[in-house]
Amino acid sequence: MNMNMIMKQAQEMQKKMEKAQENVGKQLFTSKQQLVEVEVNGKKEVTKINIDKTLNTDDIEMLEDMLLIALNDALGKASAEMNKSLGQFGQGLSGLF
Repeated sequence: MNMNMIMKQAQEMQKKMEKAQENVGKQLFTSKQQLVEVEVNGKKEVTKINIDKTLNTDDIEMLEDMLLIALNDALGKASAEMNKSLGQFGQGLSGLF
């Protein structure tokens, strides 16, 4: 395999990876816990937080815990989707070297 062919394949793979990242970045990932619901996008940016309107102010500590759980869950979903989308490209690299 000549070097020009390898470079061309690498450039094509890079374009496909960028497209996959862009697609995942547009997706939304939601997690709902007892008192909260959070939404993050594939870029791992929080896009929405909903707090149950019936929340009693005595439940603030529980709310903080639920926010942590929900945020980490939604971010984990976004990471898993990014890994799934980009994982296919790792297999293609083995043919180049």
